[in-house]
Amino acid sequence: MTITSGVPPTRNTPIALARSLLTGGVIGGSLAGMVVGVVLEKVPLLLGGLGVPIGYGLLFLLAGRPRRAREAAVVPRTALAVVEDRTVPGGEVTDRAVRFDLTVVPDDGPAFRVEVTQDVNVADLPDYVPRTVLVVRYPPDRPTDVRIVKRPTPEWEERAAGARLDSAPEATRLSEPPESRAIGFLGLLGLLLAAAAVVFLFRADLFEQRPADPPSSSAAPSVSSAPSASSWSTEVVTGGSGTVVLGTGQSFLDDGELGRSIDSVTRNGEYGPVTTLQVTDNLLAVTFSSAGTKAREFDPKSLPYERFPALVEEARTTLGVHAPQAWSITVLRTDGPVTITVSVTGPGGAAVLEADGQGRVLRRTSAH
Repeated sequence: MTITSGVPPTRNTPIALARSLLTGGVIGGSLAGMVVGVVLEKVPLLLGGLGVPIGYGLLFLLAGRPRRAREAAVVPRTALAVVEDRTVPGGEVTDRAVRFDLTVVPDDGPAFRVEVTQDVNVADLPDYVPRTVLVVRYPPDRPTDVRIVKRPTPEWEERAAGARLDSAPEATRLSEPPESRAIGFLGLLGLLLAAAAVVFLFRADLFEQRPADPPSSSAAPSVSSAPSASSWSTEVVTGGSGTVVLGTGQSFLDDGELGRSIDSVTRNGEYGPVTTLQVTDNLLAVTFSSAGTKAREFDPKSLPYERFPALVEEARTTLGVHAPQAWSITVLRTDGPVTITVSVTGPGGAAVLEADGQGRVLRRTSAH
């Protein structure tokens, strides 16, 4: 069912597609640049991999200010909704990313079904059981962006308390527009192309064969791969860093994969203490402590790897990043305890979730 009332969408699809391709390229190129810079010990390349996404993010924020101003000027609609079903994830965090199936009943339009994910404190879960009538708000041109109003005005609170709403049929369910899938695909394509381009440019240094050089356990990099019938992985270890690249169909969010890879690349402390750990879907980079480094060390075995998939899922679904394309986890220790930072990027911006060394969420920075 199509919602015909309200302001028509203002998204410029060609620009959104181009922006998605460019964003994916910046992410893929910067990550590949950092890994290649670490492997080849090229400081300018490593600094470029760190600086490019920061500069791009600032330009993205500045360029998006007019659009955000237009969106902020649009008065959101308020309506009643009834909870059809809910899914509460497990875990020890106080705020849970609950997935709701709602029937939304606008005052000036037909009812529709929609699924939304929103943080709810565990103490407030009894207020959101199925068949409960709630107050929701959404932009008139994006009815899929429904948000539950936790503290409605007295007028709407009174309406919700006395309302009895029927369920909308399944045929009225709204979903993300088809262009969102194209945006996500182009973002992934840009990420892969940029990463491949960086590796191609430095292929001679990365894969150079040196048969005349004698092997040295302290200077020569250790390279190994583990192929199988359906998957493969490549491991590169130097004196100051180690990386693991997974093959197609694998992910470091798979059960036990990250722990096994870190044990393999660190050799149980053979290469020294760890100061930084960076993870994407199929790329792991570990930096070891060296003379003169200012970063503080931490034990990678103490990290709550079983919490990483839930942290990534929470960052992807609750921080306002539409059609998230890429995620990354950075673990380091500065002046205090270990901090786990989860970054998520999509065509609509970037968001960050921070957790402590036990995987407990400390703060969230939503997309703008």
